[in-house]
Amino acid sequence: MLRITLERQQVWIYIVAIFCGLLIRHQWPGIAPFLEKLLWPVLIVLLYTTFVQVPLLHLRDAFRDRRFISAALLGNFVLLPLLVWGLIQFLPDQPSLRLGVLLVLLVPCTDWFITFTQLGRGSSAHALALAPVILLLQLVLLPGYLWWMSDADLSLQGMPQSLLAALFIILIPLIGAAISERWMEAKPARLIWREGLAWWPVPLLALVILLITASQAASVQQVFS
Repeated sequence: MLRITLERQQVWIYIVAIFCGLLIRHQWPGIAPFLEKLLWPVLIVLLYTTFVQVPLLHLRDAFRDRRFISAALLGNFVLLPLLVWGLIQFLPDQPSLRLGVLLVLLVPCTDWFITFTQLGRGSSAHALALAPVILLLQLVLLPGYLWWMSDADLSLQGMPQSLLAALFIILIPLIGAAISERWMEAKPARLIWREGLAWWPVPLLALVILLITASQAASVQQVFS
């Protein structure tokens, strides 16, 4: 199989991963806590294999692209919150449901967006440069967004810790990828390692989706029950 074939069929691979996760959850419901703990190291490895494909030396060029940075910040922190505010007007008047929707839509998963940018053959250097800026602004602006959009008595304790944890989940594989890039560029023959690692993002992302489905399916079911 060619790698391009694997990438073109990735949507079907992810659908199969979801069904496998649901099956695992149904057959072994007690395994969810273990799978949830396994999720984080797998996610770090996924990000490492993604970052190894990124030309880290070009990150400075991405920061110089002011039009891109401005458009991304405008979309993420002005236009998107306005759209979210409009959408929640159509939701049932249930504070827990509205809070869940707000957190999902206002705090997009930065590490996933880097991975999907890479798989979609976008500018992963731009995505990677934007990631720490997005995380920081999420941390600063989220309490204000929730105060504006939700009437619930919100407890944001732990929210900064969650965002800091996400930052470390990005930094660890990023540092590892930078070290690997320097090691591989020291001898051209070592670049074969990068080609080998390029096969791994799709299977690892499928594994992450499987782990999330198997470990969190019960929580989602409780929300809608």
